[in-house]
Amino acid sequence: MQEPEITEELIAAHGLKPDEYARILEIIGRVPTFTELGIFSAMWNEHCSYKSSKKWLRTLPTTGPQVICGPGENAGVVDIGDGQAVVFKMESHNHPSYIEPHQGAATGVGGILRDVFTMGARPVAAMDSLSFGLPSHPRTVHLVKGVVEGVGSYGNCFGVPNVGGEVRFHAAYNGNCLVNAFAAGLADADRIFYSAASGVGMPVVYLGAKTGRDGVGGATMASAEFDDTIEEKRPTVQVGDPFTEKRLLEACLELMASDSVISIQDMGAAGLTCSAVEMGDKGRLGIRLDLDRVPCREKGMTAYEMMLSESQERMLMVLKPEKEAVARAIFEKWDLDFAIVGETIVEDRFLIIHGNETKADLPLSKLSSTAPEYDRPWVATPPAAPLGEVPAIDPVEGLKALIGSPNHAHKAWVWEQYDTMVMADTVRLPGLGAGVVRVHGTEKALAFTSDVTPRYVKANPFEGGKQAVAEAWRNLTAVGATPLAATDNLNFGNPEKPEIMGQFVGAVKGIGEACTALAMPIVSGNVSLYNETDGKGILPTPTIGAVGLLKSLDELIAGQPAEGDLAVVIGETRGHLGQSALLAEAFGREEGDAPAVDLAAERRNGDFLRQNRALLGAATDLSDGGLALAAFEMAEAAGIGVALDSGDIGQLFGEDQARYLVAVAPARLEALLTAAAAAGVAVSRVGRFGGKTVRLGAASAPLAELSRLYRTAFAAAVAG
Repeated sequence: MQEPEITEELIAAHGLKPDEYARILEIIGRVPTFTELGIFSAMWNEHCSYKSSKKWLRTLPTTGPQVICGPGENAGVVDIGDGQAVVFKMESHNHPSYIEPHQGAATGVGGILRDVFTMGARPVAAMDSLSFGLPSHPRTVHLVKGVVEGVGSYGNCFGVPNVGGEVRFHAAYNGNCLVNAFAAGLADADRIFYSAASGVGMPVVYLGAKTGRDGVGGATMASAEFDDTIEEKRPTVQVGDPFTEKRLLEACLELMASDSVISIQDMGAAGLTCSAVEMGDKGRLGIRLDLDRVPCREKGMTAYEMMLSESQERMLMVLKPEKEAVARAIFEKWDLDFAIVGETIVEDRFLIIHGNETKADLPLSKLSSTAPEYDRPWVATPPAAPLGEVPAIDPVEGLKALIGSPNHAHKAWVWEQYDTMVMADTVRLPGLGAGVVRVHGTEKALAFTSDVTPRYVKANPFEGGKQAVAEAWRNLTAVGATPLAATDNLNFGNPEKPEIMGQFVGAVKGIGEACTALAMPIVSGNVSLYNETDGKGILPTPTIGAVGLLKSLDELIAGQPAEGDLAVVIGETRGHLGQSALLAEAFGREEGDAPAVDLAAERRNGDFLRQNRALLGAATDLSDGGLALAAFEMAEAAGIGVALDSGDIGQLFGEDQARYLVAVAPARLEALLTAAAAAGVAVSRVGRFGGKTVRLGAASAPLAELSRLYRTAFAAAVAG
């Protein structure tokens, strides 16, 4: 088959700018082959190379005494004591999920699970953070149903509990939904597997499912804006098979236990190309691949297609030669392909042979670590205008505006489609704060959360970035967990626009400052840029996934308020309504500044809560919707009413940070106040739980009426 001529149009179709192509010519001293062009395109696109974000990602705190492995590997690794480690990461599958929601979301889950078990960890928990356009938009219902089905079907069949996440709706996502998938696993701290190849002449082994044409060019597509040719991109979406992934998990863990593995890397974005290049580059070795040995499920596949296919459920490994028979037997037992497709070489070359012809011969080191890196021009987001007058509103009507919105209504419609109890270690179900999973066979447990408030980030990227970290820290703290570390999924628009790059820079600075102050380093992550359609970008959405540790389940705060418990707020309330949920849902306004985040207060108040957990019956952090929404959610989950003393809108719906709502038995209030005075922490009684009515100041409504609205609004919005 004759390869196409390298033209300006073909170069542009591969997402390469003229100056980048000129750099390719300079590196190799000739016109690239079609396969080589594809390889450069895959390795130099934004999704794989982080060329617009590297400069700023380096500023994030990534180390700490608990960190075993920070960013740069498939997932981060954090010590949880007793020779154990938690391995976790969050990653986006945004563009594929908009084009084909079921498979896009499903393969996003599959990819993040592989990132975890590639490191030698058995997955124990998953989460997902989903952002959609308005429910009234013609595509939204289709996207919501497809994405939720895709997340559920893959995770349920694979057998990992989905323990949390978030779902939001906003017009800015009408043309570009976000699907951010998180996974965490457990491993022995001294049995972590890495991707750097070592040793010359070592066999490079292909593992798992066969290669097809699905997903060819997927990484390049993920680094481009959408336009009216979106349907033409459908073939770039991968197709997943969770049952094959489950077999791959078991085979890989058995393989790792056999002491056969030198290095291992999952085939994710850019498939065979990216996995081979990363293994070689990290080990400062070259790689030679013979594509005639690659297991294919379709006839007549070209070198270009094989190198860029993103077929799922595949791994690449550098094998100890003496272990070939052992390793092959394991994969044959699990009915998976095992093929030696190449070897490591001493030269700095990426050599691709197909049909006894050289299809690519490139300097391997130039493809990965020396990919283009840009210091994009950026302009800071201007300060938000002061918030104007907020119209008067009956507090109960304000609460109804929130709980009747799909943004703040009960999300059971989503998580009831997920298996939350598989593996039988889930301690705390989704629905109210962080999810908690027991560390099997021990007294320990892990808490998981994902958080961001995009409207804050748009108004004030620096404070919004800080707030995303602080809210994640609070959600872990509210269940009694000590926050350990975080992963970030930075979703933004086109970085070539200085105002978008300014959002990115501001958010990263805020994230970095908060992670440092709260001793919660970033150990893994993902950047997703070019989330735009026809020039319209998403809200800046830097999602923070975080993990906390409970050394014993005795430390867990998982109770519910009881009849007669006092409602108590830890932290100061000033009534900040700028960019609040009330303003957005009740009045359709997104105005004012994001709330300021006092990181010293966050640390002080959170530490105080954990130190005094024995005095608390229940706890939740205060964020979207402020005190009124949090008190209602806490009471409604317990099936009882709540009466809050103040009817002031700022006091009820303000979104001041560093605050928690806790339920305290009357007999324990004095002890809590005494401890707070000693710690210099503001604590105030704001009401009482009980009865069958929700009262906000002088306004009230039956709990049953509000509960009915709260539990039906989401399904009504996405019923189609």
